[in-house]
Amino acid sequence: MSTATMQMAAASGLMSLGLFVVAVAVLAFLAGGYWMNSRVKYRESPRPRPEEQPHLPPEGPVREIRENRDYLEVPKVPKGDRPVTPYEVGNIDSKPSATKERPRWSTGSSGSFGGGGLGAH
Repeated sequence: MSTATMQMAAASGLMSLGLFVVAVAVLAFLAGGYWMNSRVKYRESPRPRPEEQPHLPPEGPVREIRENRDYLEVPKVPKGDRPVTPYEVGNIDSKPSATKERPRWSTGSSGSFGGGGLGAH
């Protein structure tokens, strides 16, 4: 055999050995992950039994209520007084709306400022 052939064979054998080592390392990494996952699962609390599951309320399932709400107005500030900050206003409550009609965007509007859509056309 010539030296060139031996050098190619040595490089090929080294490459095969390198790929084998990488494959073993990947398998060891996957096995370690499986082992670690099983340890974590073992330490978790057990799944709830059927009698520990949530139950329906005695009055039956809760249904969706669809209604329009009107918000109470922010208090007006007399001229010359300092404006009210959001922290001074507190929670502004809402009340059921007198109308049953759902509010809609105006025709030709995209529905949001700067939404970028074409809008109604």
